[in-house]
Amino acid sequence: MDNKLNEIRRKIRLLRTEMLTAGDNIRRQVNRDEDCSEAATRLMAMRAAMVGLIGKRNRLGGEERLLNVDERLKLDVRAVSRRPSNGAVDRRER
Repeated sequence: MDNKLNEIRRKIRLLRTEMLTAGDNIRRQVNRDEDCSEAATRLMAMRAAMVGLIGKRNRLGGEERLLNVDERLKLDVRAVSRRPSNGAVDRRER
């Protein structure tokens, strides 16, 4: 079951990258005033496939909880300090 879950997660990752690429292609076509109906139809099919994969993933117990705004703001996402941790003096501090 764990292998199936990992396989579904891999498919979801690949499909996300394909969807981003398709979205970029659609934007380029729109900017050039070209017909993007075929690309948009493919993107909608990818979205339907994504919903199916997410459903399978959730049924196998791989559901990922999404954080709300308050929880995301409380996360500590500060950059790691560039100062040496062993007490050595950095060249800029001399």
